Amino acid sequence: MKRVTKIKSIRQAAIRITGKKVLVRVDFNVPIKDGRVADDYKIAACLPTIRFLSRYKCKVILASHLGRPLGKRVVKMSLEPVAKKLEKILGKEVGFIKDSTGLAVGTAVARMKPGEIILLENLRFHDGETENSLKFAKELAQLADIYVNDALAVSHRRHASVDRIKKYLPSYAGLLLEKEVENLSKILRPKKPLVIIIGGAKAATKIGLIKNLYRKADKILVGGAAANNFLKAKNFEIGKSLIDKKSLALVRSILRKESVGAKKIILPVDTVVGTSLVGENKSAQVKGPVQIGKSDVILDIGPQTIRLFNGYIRRAETIVWNGPLGMFEDNKFKSGTLAMALAVGKRSAKGAFSLVGGGETIEALVKVKMLDQINWVSTGGGAMLTFLAGGKMPGLEGIAEVLLMYN
Repeated sequence: MKRVTKIKSIRQAAIRITGKKVLVRVDFNVPIKDGRVADDYKIAACLPTIRFLSRYKCKVILASHLGRPLGKRVVKMSLEPVAKKLEKILGKEVGFIKDSTGLAVGTAVARMKPGEIILLENLRFHDGETENSLKFAKELAQLADIYVNDALAVSHRRHASVDRIKKYLPSYAGLLLEKEVENLSKILRPKKPLVIIIGGAKAATKIGLIKNLYRKADKILVGGAAANNFLKAKNFEIGKSLIDKKSLALVRSILRKESVGAKKIILPVDTVVGTSLVGENKSAQVKGPVQIGKSDVILDIGPQTIRLFNGYIRRAETIVWNGPLGMFEDNKFKSGTLAMALAVGKRSAKGAFSLVGGGETIEALVKVKMLDQINWVSTGGGAMLTFLAGGKMPGLEGIAEVLLMYN
């Protein structure tokens, strides 16, 4: 079995960083509405690293992306509102630079005083970032003496500010990244029973996670679009429900494991259906898998499934949850997700180790006032799934010696 053996934390370099210029790759990919940050959770998560560096009088240069501008300058994807929000949270000035490389940026960095903080403009305004350009990585590296990765969320990407920049600077994990890796690694050697709850709309990534954690899990409770794929593979009618046809072969291979061993995959025994994925659903009906018609759309798990899932969660010692169990944004189809949030929170309060990820998952826990009961709330998004599935994590190479089970 492979596991994490070492994390090269910025803590280890503390005596050598005083007054140094430190480029910190953060994940400030946050929702912006009407020119203001709508959710500052990811910003707040990076504060320990920023404050740590400030205590050592470092010149802190923050770099992030926002959205997918495809190498163009898109006003609504500027990080300027983030700089203002960070300044408010920190209670100290945060300079904003309207580019991420070039003469103006270099001049601004050269003028920085010890302890000052600046935020560069959206890295993805440059094609070189997503193309993992050596030139762009070198231009970023020239701004600093030390590189710190504090953004698990992009550590599965081969992007210049995550991957190739490490060729040019001494590189370390930030305090958030260190905790992310430590807590995600606990799932690789879990206290049993391990119960995994999978939901959300992006079925392909979730099904890969199911495949790779199948041996480790005791039960995998499946809802959302991933469940539709399993029901389809078992020849149930799913109507107009969301499905990833490319994943059906993988789903069938997982189900073949079920046919010769213990039943680990737990699918909905009833569902709540509507008539549309995108329009208004005037009604919601509870139907079992055999009752679903060609015009139905599965949008939530039903009451019997909630009771079934709750039974497994109550016995779990380790819980991983990613993704809502239905169309959580519609009040008619949020009951399953809120019920799971309540169940996971209660079990965590009684001693189970819980790890959750995904914006809507976190939102559900907030709604039922259970977020504080969760042991670790990951900011990783898709990177969390990649890590747990044993996928490649270029951003961790040379920083965290992560030897994953399934590679």
